[in-house]
Amino acid sequence: MAMPDPDPEALARSAALAARIARDAAAAGGWIGFDAFMRRALYEPGLGYYAGPSRPFGPGGDFTTAPELSPLFARCVARQLSHWFASVEPVVVEFGAGTGRLAAGLLAALDELGTPARRYAIVELSGTLRERQRETIARLAPDALARVEWLDALPDAIRGVVVANEVLDAMPVKVFEHEDGRLDEIGVTPDGEGGFRWAARPAGDALRGALAEALRGAAPDVPDPFAALGPGRYRSEIGLEAGAWVATVGRAIERGAMLLVDYGFPAREYYHPQRRDGTLVAHRRHRVHVDLLRWPGLQDLSAHVDFSAVARAAAAAGLAPLGYVSQARFLIGTGLLDELGGLARGPTTPETARALGAAQTLLSEAEMGELFKVAAFGRGVPDDAPAFARGDRSGSL
Repeated sequence: MAMPDPDPEALARSAALAARIARDAAAAGGWIGFDAFMRRALYEPGLGYYAGPSRPFGPGGDFTTAPELSPLFARCVARQLSHWFASVEPVVVEFGAGTGRLAAGLLAALDELGTPARRYAIVELSGTLRERQRETIARLAPDALARVEWLDALPDAIRGVVVANEVLDAMPVKVFEHEDGRLDEIGVTPDGEGGFRWAARPAGDALRGALAEALRGAAPDVPDPFAALGPGRYRSEIGLEAGAWVATVGRAIERGAMLLVDYGFPAREYYHPQRRDGTLVAHRRHRVHVDLLRWPGLQDLSAHVDFSAVARAAAAAGLAPLGYVSQARFLIGTGLLDELGGLARGPTTPETARALGAAQTLLSEAEMGELFKVAAFGRGVPDDAPAFARGDRSGSL
């Protein structure tokens, strides 16, 4: 099914952003890496997908996240945070708060559990999203709004719990192509008609070295790490910015935990020879497609997360692994089945049916239950989290 064209105002914003990106490419000799394109397309002030006037989340947007799908998600996450609050300060620092629905759900659920968050900090640069988050929290958790603050940057020191739901997948990635020993970085160049086309150039030493390290995680026993990609053309991506973010935030944690929820794989699966077209996709109007260079600023761009690289970055920052499980296993370990049992014992209503259907989406292996993973790392935190007591896959990283 064809996607509907954006309205004229949106197309004008996209054209303005495309012109800026084209000027960048011209200044750089006619070519920029895809990570530079992705950064501008998503985060350019006033024009980028997450920095402009669009409302990407929910049924009327381009995709739906777990907190938007069901309030039960936040209730389950809150139980894990409540457990950690026994050994760390009751402070939450959330990145990528979106509409604020997860924040509102966590604040309300933590209050119900008798372990309230003394302070809830949201790191958010977008003024549009800040206002939407404030409105959501005021509506769903009004008594907690006074404990919420918005930050422009990462705090110098964190004592508490960091939460990042679907943050890493939206960080810019470099795209590469390997064939017969040749390694190229894939970027974009203006097509002369207001758009862009893919273009390759030989990869530099820095990219080659970073990829070699990532591929050693996929095939540690193979002398040539690039042999893990198999014969023939292989195109994929590497999330250097995601790793750098994890390391930076990890170093800021003086005592506390980091909880990461996202779709992705360990390196052995991420760089499997059969996954030779990578994981990059675009989202628009709840459709997933690969026309990534179209309409910059008007569609989401994302790549799956290499959780082996995430684990290496956390370890480099001095954090200890606390667990790595599928989203389904995490939610079961934090009481989702008990929540569903309570719903099932109640009267059958349209609201109950919708809640049970949403929970099925969160748990199903064919939907979010297996594709999404939950990873946790910490400093000075006991390794006894109930969410990771069963099904921990940390050894696969």
